[in-house]
Amino acid sequence: MPDEHVPVLQSMGAAILLLTAALWVFALYALSRRGHFGPVPRLAGRRSPRILPRRRQSAPHLESVELTPAERAAFAGLVRQLSDGR
Repeated sequence: MPDEHVPVLQSMGAAILLLTAALWVFALYALSRRGHFGPVPRLAGRRSPRILPRRRQSAPHLESVELTPAERAAFAGLVRQLSDGR
């Protein structure tokens, strides 16, 4: 028996929520048994709208920059400095 301090509307809300959840589970089960979640048939002569952009066939252009000898030395020094702890 429910506690006497619980309001009636709160008890009814919990019961309605439980009933709704049970009906939702039953509906999903019924739809899955009928095959409604199977593959979507294509319409004859019509293409489905593109949701995602098409994938690239080739990789994007790679960019490179020539470093000056001073920049190479600075980069090598930075690498040495960061790798000293390992």
